[in-house]
Amino acid sequence: LYSNPTCFFSHRARLVMAEKSISIDVIDVDAASPPEDLLDLNPYHSVPTLVDRDLVLYDSRVIIEYLDERFPHPPLMPVDPVTRAQFRLALYRIEKDWYSQAAQIDNALDKRQATRARKILGESIIASNEVFAMKKFFLSDEFSLIDCSIAPILWRLPAYGIELGTQAKAIEKYMVHVFCRPSFQISLSELELEMRP
Repeated sequence: LYSNPTCFFSHRARLVMAEKSISIDVIDVDAASPPEDLLDLNPYHSVPTLVDRDLVLYDSRVIIEYLDERFPHPPLMPVDPVTRAQFRLALYRIEKDWYSQAAQIDNALDKRQATRARKILGESIIASNEVFAMKKFFLSDEFSLIDCSIAPILWRLPAYGIELGTQAKAIEKYMVHVFCRPSFQISLSELELEMRP
């Protein structure tokens, strides 16, 4: 797996691998100077990029869904087609609403742009508090690909300067629960460990 140690897209792929106990070589990539072999493998030169024998995958959602199907235990998506579609829709919304704002914070050209993205991301997460309160995990009693996608963003909140406050008790409880999972701890790079005191 070609992975950037601070990229939330890479983090969710590493978290799925840790959850499924997949042993893999992780190659840390500096976005400013990607290695030659990555340039040959992936036309977009992006991370994460997964190489599994002759197969090369380079979209994080494609990667995590492939890993869930290729290594079926434990399953991270429901088998029921309706619930599965609902989970895929939730993944789409997380990417659209949260990942897009996190990317704007990471890539902001000025302070105003970053502040605006922080505000939108924080408000969007807080607005989900009731959903977090409904089940043990997000929309489910079982840990899923949705949790693998949400956890990297929630982990980065202190680094982004986002405080959820008292109106987000269910989210705080969720974070404690997920961040204590051995798979989550294993998935963290050294630089990600430094994101939270």
